[in-house]
Amino acid sequence: MSNNAAETTIGAVVLAVAIGFMIFAARSADISTASTYELTAQFRKADGVNVGGDVRIAGVKVGSVRAMTLNPETFQAEVRMALRRDVMVPDDSAATIASDGLLGGAHIAIQPGGSEFMIEPGGAFTITQGSINLLDLVGRAITGGGE
Repeated sequence: MSNNAAETTIGAVVLAVAIGFMIFAARSADISTASTYELTAQFRKADGVNVGGDVRIAGVKVGSVRAMTLNPETFQAEVRMALRRDVMVPDDSAATIASDGLLGGAHIAIQPGGSEFMIEPGGAFTITQGSINLLDLVGRAITGGGE
């Protein structure tokens, strides 16, 4: 009978730790939609960006990528991102795709503009720069830069 009590106690402790970890992870990930607003940006190339990836300003995470789709009219990658409500972005800001390193990962980097007007929630960036493929650059340098 004492084995059953010990197993039950250990099981309860493990379950409590798991629930605590889930609560911590949910708060750390900032998955609450009430604390975010959505912006969109269109890029000619969005290589390396993934759903759930970071959106950063000055290297600080301020949001995450919610969805990526192909715009059937422009044939550009349309990226929806969720930003923290306390971070409003000037309407002349640029959204660029920045490399995380040589291995191919990327994030959205926002370069704030100087406008006093902000992009409204649900709005879109008008200035964007897509990803730059390092292998393409090396190939162009070797071949003389021609198309």
